[in-house]
Amino acid sequence: MTDARHRLLLVSSSTIHGRGYLDHVADALVAFLSGVKTLTFVPYALADRDGYSASVRERFARLGIEVLSVHQAPDPRAAIRAAEAVFIGGGNTFRLLKWLQDEGLLGPIRDRAAEGMPYVGSSAGTNVAAPSIRTTNDMPIVPTANFLALGLVPYQINPHYLDPDPASTHKGETREERLLQYLEESPVPVVGLREAAFLSVEKGVSHLLGERGARGFRRGSPPFEIETGAEVESLLR
Repeated sequence: MTDARHRLLLVSSSTIHGRGYLDHVADALVAFLSGVKTLTFVPYALADRDGYSASVRERFARLGIEVLSVHQAPDPRAAIRAAEAVFIGGGNTFRLLKWLQDEGLLGPIRDRAAEGMPYVGSSAGTNVAAPSIRTTNDMPIVPTANFLALGLVPYQINPHYLDPDPASTHKGETREERLLQYLEESPVPVVGLREAAFLSVEKGVSHLLGERGARGFRRGSPPFEIETGAEVESLLR
């Protein structure tokens, strides 16, 4: 089960077609981060950390929230321990996990989340909220010590989930087929988050929210639909 103290907002994608950065979850962010004055940002999923943090700083300034980036902090671990809330953005999940490992930030983020600190993840930042990054879509552009992530939820997440296209002539594996292959090797269930979908975790309960549903995957069962508004963990058992 999810820790009852965890407060998480896990977004499939930072940007969807026709809208600006985080615009589709702006209302959810305002509600989730109510009372938060300063957000600590983790930019390790992209190479241009200065540019990335500047973009995030501008977006959250419109919500009345100041952004501090851990890559500019003298002591990144101390910055996490002092954070009011943490946001980990998208990019390459392997690069993100490598730097979280190298900087020793997995433990401090996990500890602060267990104290009730709000955690916002998007794309790669959503991937690392799961037990491992084994259901990411990204290429392993850098080596990681292992695939273990934060484990803030008891299920895997596949952001940017794409449904099979029956009209496609592409003969490679679909996302569904790849996630079913994952389940051949692991019993941990998966939530395939479509674009514009996100997970809200409060008091140990995960709800699917947003404009589109998700796809659920359990070992030994066919994939199934998760409707917007559903309580997720009960469907994955």
